Amino acid sequence: MSVFPVAEKFVSINGESVRAGEPAVFIRFRGCNLGCGYCDTKWANTPDCPAEMMTAEELAEYVRGTGITDVTLTGGEPLLREGIYELIERLMKNGHRVEIETNGSISVAELDSKPCRPAFTLDYKLPSSGMESAMLTENYRYLKKCDAVKFVSGTEADLEKAAEIIEKFALTEKCGVYISPVFGGIDPKRIVEFMLERKLNGVRLQLQLHKYIWDPEKRGV
Repeated sequence: MSVFPVAEKFVSINGESVRAGEPAVFIRFRGCNLGCGYCDTKWANTPDCPAEMMTAEELAEYVRGTGITDVTLTGGEPLLREGIYELIERLMKNGHRVEIETNGSISVAELDSKPCRPAFTLDYKLPSSGMESAMLTENYRYLKKCDAVKFVSGTEADLEKAAEIIEKFALTEKCGVYISPVFGGIDPKRIVEFMLERKLNGVRLQLQLHKYIWDPEKRGV
């Protein structure tokens, strides 16, 4: 039976992606294979981050007790966790909708082929992240309407690259597509202007709701 290092678990609203604004249970796993310059959960990415070791059964029981339907598995990087499908399957068979927030560098092919397939929110790490070379665009062949690709943008060059990737892979025809500002970085107004200038039909501006509702540094929200 797999055991997962859980950095935190809590109930809040989804701050971004397809189900933004909806109640959700969050399970944040320790550890990530990338090091984005703007990362807002660096504390959870280090090997020495305190974590509660929990089995899939224990996590499923915690989620059941919340009475909330939607579950977001996040990190760190949840796809690094061995046995993650065991947890997904258990949650979905219990009637939960499961979303995985992944950094876009790890294949989703295996999970896409499973009977209990979660929804994927894939990041595309733009130039200002320093991690663009790690992006695995092969993942885009597995995208479905329940999925999303998210572009966190901090500069004009980031916006240009986002538009290029959206067009190259026809992402708006496959899934939800979102452009978000690096919090405290690029002005969201500039993103709107860019979207209109480039006629990015089907693309949505998205602000991280939890950072506007609560203190941007607050955990567990």
